[in-house]
Amino acid sequence: MKQIILSLSAVTLSFLSIAQPKPAPAQTDGQRIDEIMMYVSKMYVDDVDRKKLMDAAIVGMLEELDPHSTYISKEEVDDAKSSIEGSFVGIGIRFQILKDTLIVVETIPGGPSEKLGIRAGDKIVSIEGQNVAGVGLKNTQVREKLLGDIGTKVRVDIKRKGVKKDLNFVITRNTVPVNSVQCAYMVAPKIGYIKLTSFSRNSYQEITKGIKELKAMGMESLILDLQGNGGGLLNIAEYISDEFLSGNKLIVYSEGRAQPRQDLVAKIDGSWETGRLVVLTDENSASASEIVAGAIQDWDRGLIVGRRSYGKGLVQRPIDLTDGSQIRLTIARYFTPSGRWIQKPYDDLEEYRNDYMRRFMNGEMVHADSIKLPDSLKFQTRLTQRTVYGGGGIMPDVFVPLDTSEFTDVYRDISATGAFSTYSLTYVDDNRDELNKKYETLESFISGFNIDKKQMDAFLDYVAKEDTEFKMNDAQFKTSEDLIRLRLKASIAQDLFGTKAFYEIFNVKNEILQSAIKLLQNNEYDSQNLAKTSK
Repeated sequence: MKQIILSLSAVTLSFLSIAQPKPAPAQTDGQRIDEIMMYVSKMYVDDVDRKKLMDAAIVGMLEELDPHSTYISKEEVDDAKSSIEGSFVGIGIRFQILKDTLIVVETIPGGPSEKLGIRAGDKIVSIEGQNVAGVGLKNTQVREKLLGDIGTKVRVDIKRKGVKKDLNFVITRNTVPVNSVQCAYMVAPKIGYIKLTSFSRNSYQEITKGIKELKAMGMESLILDLQGNGGGLLNIAEYISDEFLSGNKLIVYSEGRAQPRQDLVAKIDGSWETGRLVVLTDENSASASEIVAGAIQDWDRGLIVGRRSYGKGLVQRPIDLTDGSQIRLTIARYFTPSGRWIQKPYDDLEEYRNDYMRRFMNGEMVHADSIKLPDSLKFQTRLTQRTVYGGGGIMPDVFVPLDTSEFTDVYRDISATGAFSTYSLTYVDDNRDELNKKYETLESFISGFNIDKKQMDAFLDYVAKEDTEFKMNDAQFKTSEDLIRLRLKASIAQDLFGTKAFYEIFNVKNEILQSAIKLLQNNEYDSQNLAKTSK
């Protein structure tokens, strides 16, 4: 009997081995994704948007690599490229939609609209014969209607104050610059100031133009403001650094698994190689900003003033995909001249994203000694062997704490309504002729225009109407009143004279800039153990 059972078991095993299907050939990753998408499309409980799902899958895959490898959809590519290219194709206006009315805030100098005589304050009421007033128009819809291919035309009808009939313009779309230098002016006697907001294709030319203009005004010290500058093109960071560094000095080097080490070195005679130089950074200065700041610091060429920068030491390459979308893939790490890799850790993506709050809660924003970095991250500058740090941004030579004393809930709530911008535009639109006659220059506006009680009351009434949930707190308002007045004045100036005017007025509250000015005026710059020459 035992033998029969064993024989049956053998037969059963043999049968099972025959009946068992052969293993399926290994799937490629693409086949696996297609199979999953097939089951989701056929069996999921609700209808699905295949494109949206695929985009999410790509985003998730790239996030597994590092925080800065990213996917940009076809619809977002043009906007992303314009910030890098430093230009876009359009009609050349800065606009705002106010109470369902499309208002020209500013015409861009040299752009198609300015050349045709379109003015700030003009209201665009129709585009290509289609009414756009009072129809709930959105910013994205305006961009779709006004942007287009170079050389194409668009017809707009404009209502202008004081003119009875609508004005008709046929505008030929052209390349319109996006300025990365927001302003360049003398912030104090013999002290020039340049605000750079990104590193785009035109940034180098804008910087050199600004330096040339400021030198003609008697500049002996330069403050380069990189606060809030999230970076951009690596080669532009190289060119701008080269303006400040002499000789054959290393600016930055990069290397990756598929990319051998590449050294970028100073090559040209820059326009500001020996004058006193201060670079301003904060917690939002990243990437290309950190390359410039790191090169200046490592060669003891100037002082870094402000707060610890963001900490991004990875290089991305934009890669265009066949459907018009794009990925930006990290291909290398970059290192400052002293050998620092300033990338902050990103093993924990959630922790990485919450880094700003962690810094704030740890007291780093207000106390320099709250920043704890190990000795293993210590490096020395190339000429004077000053101690500098890697592993999490560029540490400033002169720390400036974050001043939040005037930032009350009342100020934040007013800012959240957008009222500074919309009220200013309404006020300027209603009083443009009178303001232009009274204040022919920005200088006369700065010295002569003030926000009096009547104007402030009108502004607060406007805020209350725009946001019915806004609640006034008299004690908080008193704390923030000076800041509110200054920002309102700066916003009105911006609508009258352009973006530069905003910075010239509001920079009074830029604590990092004001610290840099004092440092230069009090001769503290030369006491920081910098190299006496960069030659």
